[in-house]
Amino acid sequence: MKVLLVNGSSRPEGCTNAALREVERALHKEGIETETVFIGNEALPDCIACGKCRETGSCVFGDVVNDFVEKAKTADGFVFGSPVYYAHPSGRLLTFMDRAFYSGGSAFAFKPAAAVLSARRAGTTASFDVINKYFTIASMPVVSSTYWNHVYGTQPEEVAEDKEGLMTMANIGKNMAWILKCIELGKQNGLEHPVNEKLRTNFTR
Repeated sequence: MKVLLVNGSSRPEGCTNAALREVERALHKEGIETETVFIGNEALPDCIACGKCRETGSCVFGDVVNDFVEKAKTADGFVFGSPVYYAHPSGRLLTFMDRAFYSGGSAFAFKPAAAVLSARRAGTTASFDVINKYFTIASMPVVSSTYWNHVYGTQPEEVAEDKEGLMTMANIGKNMAWILKCIELGKQNGLEHPVNEKLRTNFTR
């Protein structure tokens, strides 16, 4: 079993990475393989609503998003991490998730996911809510912990001092591993995920 850890910060070794590493350590202790995907700090095009992905199965922009969706197809779970900017996740992570979930939504369905945030002081719960909405619209089990999924600090060294935050990250890893093993056990016993209906209506008709 494999979990993809997505670093939505522009800093590959910053506070968000410190939080993800703690989740990763817990997953490894449970025998779960991981891979970190750093979105990068280059300009990332936003979704332009062209609809081409519905025809081709991939985003019209051939960049890190398409690479990630290909990895997602064979992954078993996900952790999306972001710093907090103005009580909101990073714009680059939201652009990345908009395009990934819109163009490759089937790669995420019924796979557990968690959001983790890093902040100097506040805005984490609002950001947490934003990222979780991607999961709930994609039929993904949301992995919880023992407190809100965030750490505090302006530098990784400060994150290391947030003992409760690090515990929360470790518990995410433990809970993720447990859910993954439960899903696998269910499959081995013939229990498959449901086939959900899809119906869209507009408010005007």
